[in-house]
Amino acid sequence: MTALEPTTRTSTDFIKVRIRRQDGPGKKPYWELHQLPYEPELNVISVLQKIAAQATTSDGKKVAPVTWDCGCLEEVCGACTMVINGKVRQSCSALVDRLLEDNPDELVLEPMRKFPVLRDLMVDRQRLFRALERVEAWVPVDGYYDMGPGERQSREDQERNYPLSQCMSCGCCVDACPQYLKAEVARLDGESDEAYEKRKFAEYDAAFVGPHAISQAMLFNNNPTGKSLAGERLDALSGPGGIQACGNAQNCVAVCPKEIPLTTSIARAGRATTLHAIKKWFG
Repeated sequence: MTALEPTTRTSTDFIKVRIRRQDGPGKKPYWELHQLPYEPELNVISVLQKIAAQATTSDGKKVAPVTWDCGCLEEVCGACTMVINGKVRQSCSALVDRLLEDNPDELVLEPMRKFPVLRDLMVDRQRLFRALERVEAWVPVDGYYDMGPGERQSREDQERNYPLSQCMSCGCCVDACPQYLKAEVARLDGESDEAYEKRKFAEYDAAFVGPHAISQAMLFNNNPTGKSLAGERLDALSGPGGIQACGNAQNCVAVCPKEIPLTTSIARAGRATTLHAIKKWFG
């Protein structure tokens, strides 16, 4: 028996997959059961592809293919995050054989819980990226002309920054965070695109920014060029929905697929924002 083979499997050698579906934004969710012949070394994405191909439930009912999101299939893009057997994770790296070891009866797939559902397992992660805008999570440049070599980074800074740079904005950390509450803004009748976007961003900007954005702020504040915006980032982390909203539950670091030291970044951000506030107080 290989390491990937399940120790227990149903006698019929079928995989049962229970999926929480939703036909569109604001629609009522419902459960649907699918069944596939067992094959070794599948991941959840390949299971969803097979379900989409057959488009038939376990009781023979023809249904629309399940909708989900994915890109790279190698845990780099972050798009395929969903809740699998009750745990938020990347579906491309979720191996079915190992999942069946924990629950031989069925796989249970649900969309992320903190974002509006677009359809089935696909969610709108706009709030996630809005938080990165709030903390200016980028290195500012004046243009693309040759500005010569940049400031050298020490080995210590490189080793501190590299783990943070692996963030793929997958959303696992915010889905597991008890302080990151779901914000779903419904569009009003007759509301213009501009008014709706303004109202939606106002609600996003008042809510907790999330551990991913805090960590990225620390990454770019430690960059030789990025540190020019350090004050603006610390102001953002000191404002509404900033570092003070973190309850230090440490759920984020437990579910991060890249094992990014998010709680270390949060601790560094807490110290940095305190010192920043003291310096501003004394001018």
